[in-house]
Amino acid sequence: MTGDDRTLTHIDASGEANMVDVGDKAETVRIAVAEGSIRMAPATLDLILKGDAKKGDVIGTARLAGIMAAKQTSSLIPLCHPLMLTKVSVEIREDRALPGLRVEAMAKLTGRTGVEMEALTAVSVACLTIYDMAKAADREMEIGGVRLREKSGGRSGDYKREDT
Repeated sequence: MTGDDRTLTHIDASGEANMVDVGDKAETVRIAVAEGSIRMAPATLDLILKGDAKKGDVIGTARLAGIMAAKQTSSLIPLCHPLMLTKVSVEIREDRALPGLRVEAMAKLTGRTGVEMEALTAVSVACLTIYDMAKAADREMEIGGVRLREKSGGRSGDYKREDT
């Protein structure tokens, strides 16, 4: 665990879950970048990269699914605030060393709360979409390494993983 503030912000004084009041926070530009991967058989990776998957363009569909998921994060995670995102991007690239695909998502806004959950949700749903679209070829695919890589803006300041 890192950081100086080691309290659970979504738990009130009586131990109940609640939504954090961000009304008094300053509006700042906030950016979060998350990453994850999906490991698969080399033949499955080749199938995806050639565009020969039964369900169509796996990478394009997963990119769009990730973007759409970021926009719906507050509907999926109970205590997340609905946010007016100004930018979401999802990049998916091959990694023969896995073998598989690496997914990176960036979420941005000018607002009173961070966008870490939106970036993490985008990565997770993009990976799940890849799995869904290629599962007929490879049910042993494995999603992993979903994590926040960096964030900027807000009262808690900037954060960047040391192992990236």
